[in-house]
Amino acid sequence: MALSGRYAAVRAQTEALCEPLETEDYVVSSMVDVSPTKWHLAHTSWFFETFVLREHWPAYAPRDDRYAYLFNSYYVQAGERHCRAQRGLVTRPTVAEVYAYRAHVDEGMRALLAAIDGDPAHPAAPIIELGLNHEQQHQELLLTDIKHVFWTNPLRPAYLARVRETPGDPPPLAWIDVAEGVYRIGHEPDAGFAFDNEGPAHRVFAEAFALASRLVSNAEYLEFVEDGGYATTPLWLSNGWATVQQRGWTAPIYWDKSDDGWTEFTLAGTRPLDPAEPVCAVSYYEADAFARWAGYRLPTEMEWEIVAASAPVEGRFVEGRLFHPGPASASATGPQQLYGDAWQWTQSPYVGYPGYTPAPGAIGEYNGKWMSDQWVLRGASCATPRSHARRTYRNFFPSDARWQFAGIRLAKDA
Repeated sequence: MALSGRYAAVRAQTEALCEPLETEDYVVSSMVDVSPTKWHLAHTSWFFETFVLREHWPAYAPRDDRYAYLFNSYYVQAGERHCRAQRGLVTRPTVAEVYAYRAHVDEGMRALLAAIDGDPAHPAAPIIELGLNHEQQHQELLLTDIKHVFWTNPLRPAYLARVRETPGDPPPLAWIDVAEGVYRIGHEPDAGFAFDNEGPAHRVFAEAFALASRLVSNAEYLEFVEDGGYATTPLWLSNGWATVQQRGWTAPIYWDKSDDGWTEFTLAGTRPLDPAEPVCAVSYYEADAFARWAGYRLPTEMEWEIVAASAPVEGRFVEGRLFHPGPASASATGPQQLYGDAWQWTQSPYVGYPGYTPAPGAIGEYNGKWMSDQWVLRGASCATPRSHARRTYRNFFPSDARWQFAGIRLAKDA
């Protein structure tokens, strides 16, 4: 698809995800990590305005120069920024004005794309491609953020009703055995778009290991909860145990227990916990503690990618409009749920690969500046666009992040 067509499709998809929302839903920030929907809509437009139109289309005139301050996120070299924790206090510009801002940026981008669409070597082309992938990241964040907003509302409203799959039991856990050897991981230069943190491709040596065939289910995680997992000190990393104590964690963030049993809040509302579905919205601390309780460990990102190299990029993505992980298949063979459903924590710290250097200028702040105190997650989730998922993708979050669609896949030494 031509760049102009991709631009139109991605921008339309962002706005389509907002269709179930009421105006009041757009403005709320329920915690520091959650940005208002209105901010996501504006920030993704700010990206194209700042890094594409201002740099490569002299005829473009900003709609409002103040938006550069309001809708910058963390790009220090791009100028001053509004405090992240106060984004939910910005009632103006209104939601209607933000949509008008998006339309204004789109008009400028259409003019630019009409001039350069047939020139893949134009210096704006790779920045536009980066901006489209950046917006797809924010599509997923928009959904995870609005889920947290709705969860904090005592009414626990639904984002979108959906037909539920019949609850059942998870299939038995199997193991994918991998022999020791030298493997090549990371993004190859001729393999299409990737973020800079996915390369360079390089060789790694792996000891023999085995990767679980599917994600950890709610039923399995419930055993951990009811066995006192959240009250058993030796299972937890030191900072994890301190976090559990300070924040009063007793189960995954969206789980609740009543006289009728356990429930889970989803984007379709609150419903009984399905034992066969993958556990999700757990932190690295919780994933690591569960793995230790189960007698296994989390995989490294190297191990995950070695197994994923022979598997197709298939799964439950945002296009399916389920907005929640689904159970593994009882009849499938080989690895399941590598993509879609839930991101998978690894025990790999988020650092640069050998030979990695961030891009110069403000764009170089996109990934490189975050290589500290973060863990890599692999795969994709039910909120990820299908075209945004790939084997080499390196998502990353800090140890205590638990509002994302993040789940658990186990690994063990041979």
